[in-house]
Amino acid sequence: MNKPIFVTGIGTSVGKTLVAAAVSEALQADYWKPIQAGFGDDFDSVTVGNLVSNGISKVHHEFYKLSMRSSPHLAAEKDNVRIDLSVLERSFRHLSSVNPHLVIEGAGGLMVPLNEKEFVADLIAKLDARVIIVSRNYLGSINHSLLTAQLCRQRNLNILGWVFNDEVMGYEEDIVKWSGYPSLGRIPFTQTIDKAFISEHAEKLKPQLERSLQQDPAKKPNR
Repeated sequence: MNKPIFVTGIGTSVGKTLVAAAVSEALQADYWKPIQAGFGDDFDSVTVGNLVSNGISKVHHEFYKLSMRSSPHLAAEKDNVRIDLSVLERSFRHLSSVNPHLVIEGAGGLMVPLNEKEFVADLIAKLDARVIIVSRNYLGSINHSLLTAQLCRQRNLNILGWVFNDEVMGYEEDIVKWSGYPSLGRIPFTQTIDKAFISEHAEKLKPQLERSLQQDPAKKPNR
């Protein structure tokens, strides 16, 4: 059984769902967003389902569907539930038996609280997942990216690398250099996100993704 791939970000609204769709398409992987806090017309799972076109990937239902768009621990409190990481781990064990590749999309960044004492980083560790960090190019993203990388190293998380998206601003090479984590590729800004766009960029991500998945994590830099 392959370890799952967990897509996290340097913050909220940085393109995790877009990247998760592209990675799922590239690897013909299943997709799962275990915690959805707030939703409008569609869940993120619906968005991914509408963007993936390989015919093999299966989009799994969310485990926690929380009504309020906020930090998951607050949204759960409002809905009178508690997010339990052990329950999510058991649910994951069932899902992971369906497809050897599973892409899991997180909520916000690594230090988003899930309950009174546990964070997204704790969920990643509990699932023993390999991590893709999504960084969107904006003023301040170097700081947010390097803080995220520092936490990954402190938590000894297994990092596959970065996926950058949005406009090119010259930040990417510096973030790779200073973090010590490789770039898996980038997805440019577009006005139209559809199946054709995801398929195109999935093909571009696929070679580096496959190389990174085959590497021995023990040989990765630990700065």
